[in-house]
Amino acid sequence: MERRLFLKGGLAAAGGAGILPFLKHLPAHAQGRGDTLVVVTGFGPNSMDIMRVGANRPAYQLSINLYDQLINFAVVEQPDGTYAYDRDTLVPELAESWEIADDGMSVTFFLRKEAKFWDGTPVTAEDVKWSFDRAVLIGGFATVQMRAGALEKPEQFEVVDEHTFRVHYLKPSKLTLPNLAVPTAVVFNSKLVKAQATAADPWASDYTHTTPAGSGAFKLERWDSGQQTVYIRNDDWTQGPLPGVRRVIIREVPSAATRRALLERGDAQFSIELPPKDAAEMQAAGRVKVAGHPVGCCQYHVGMNLKFPPFDNVLVRRAVAHAIPYEDIYNLAAFQRGVPLWGGESATPAEAVWPQPAPFRTDYDRARELLAEAGLPNGFETTLSINLGLADWQEPTALLVQEGLARVGIRTTIDKIPGANWRTRALIEKDLPLHLENFGGWLDFPDYYFFWVLQTDRLFNSFNYSNPEIDALTDSVLHLPVDHPDYEPTVKKMIEIVWQDVPMAPLYQPYLDMGMSQNVEGYAYFFHRLLDARRLSFA
Repeated sequence: MERRLFLKGGLAAAGGAGILPFLKHLPAHAQGRGDTLVVVTGFGPNSMDIMRVGANRPAYQLSINLYDQLINFAVVEQPDGTYAYDRDTLVPELAESWEIADDGMSVTFFLRKEAKFWDGTPVTAEDVKWSFDRAVLIGGFATVQMRAGALEKPEQFEVVDEHTFRVHYLKPSKLTLPNLAVPTAVVFNSKLVKAQATAADPWASDYTHTTPAGSGAFKLERWDSGQQTVYIRNDDWTQGPLPGVRRVIIREVPSAATRRALLERGDAQFSIELPPKDAAEMQAAGRVKVAGHPVGCCQYHVGMNLKFPPFDNVLVRRAVAHAIPYEDIYNLAAFQRGVPLWGGESATPAEAVWPQPAPFRTDYDRARELLAEAGLPNGFETTLSINLGLADWQEPTALLVQEGLARVGIRTTIDKIPGANWRTRALIEKDLPLHLENFGGWLDFPDYYFFWVLQTDRLFNSFNYSNPEIDALTDSVLHLPVDHPDYEPTVKKMIEIVWQDVPMAPLYQPYLDMGMSQNVEGYAYFFHRLLDARRLSFA
């Protein structure tokens, strides 16, 4: 079955019209150079500053490559020979070492004395404190992310001396140290940025929106919004081995077929997030390397917005969950590049893990019964919204969902929203009644997922779901160690409640598939799902 799916449909192709504009925009010195990595992606960053309110997911990539963090996650080889980050092992970056206090209520970091920003200014504990103060006060995603690790107040951050920095805990938390290894916990050149601050913009986010101020392994050489981002190696970087490539050109190519053709022809050496069909076919063909890894703490799902009738009725939500053609979606839209999340044997979870198969399966008769019980025997009309920036999986999935819902009388119009507008509509305004969505938790714990997606008014709660019991239970375990006696039973209860309330119908846990030329080495899967170019080299 898998072999047949891999080969079905042949290879996608793109003609010269799709290739030539791409090549015309490449710098002349980039073509044919062994020290330049050409990367293609569907869409790029909308800001150079991850802390800026409204920064999109591709902006995380700037933090990884242009900025430094105190610590990072280790990378380990997987059984299949690929590499991935290790959730449980932290390694030095700006901090060469750290010590946890005997009472467990603070951690002291000892900074590398040779570390410098791009302008030659030494990196000091003052820069770290200012950057962390900024993160907890600027608002938006960065501030909530810091809060997830119980980092909430500037008073928690202490400059001990020029190269010694201390974090004081508000409470013991399993998430605090790992949360300092995510892309929001980056260190800015505070003197440079503060010089650009104004009364209206005290954190100078208008400046850092276009002008990074880091100490990372790459510098920004060029950013043409909507077209390309170019990094140049920082040869003075001392926080790790120098990257194996000197220049990285990340081109935005909306057409998946064109991205595939560029990679297969050798005009690009790396493609970020291959569509499932391309990943399956290209892996079978063997001309390029495909590295696939299940995205931790992530699921693709059909979201139902409780502020829009009739989705405020749990019977309707359950009906939708039984009218989805799960297997067709997995085979024909996901091309089996994922882990199924339907057909669970029990409404009570067996483990305190997320995601795991939910107790829903395709049952059109049961869906009709539930609609009748909800007072809607003839169904209803609604819109099914999708993100065109993720069209490779969302368009075929939406068509199959539309077909399944139609069988029980739910008539949908597919609403195609440009990727640039999706975050505003789905996550900020939260005005999409029925929609496809996903969230991948940076820290791979069920309670962390619930914190971001299922607590009241959270950014990624696109369903407007609000259950006071879920809010309280999530808060009660968020900072507990996983071996605490209350942790497992509480997490199981949380999962059971959400399965009963059905704000979303899980489809599958996706793979992150990256495509690369055979001579590209060093790629490792990371939770943020973007490219850490620091590790890459050419064979």
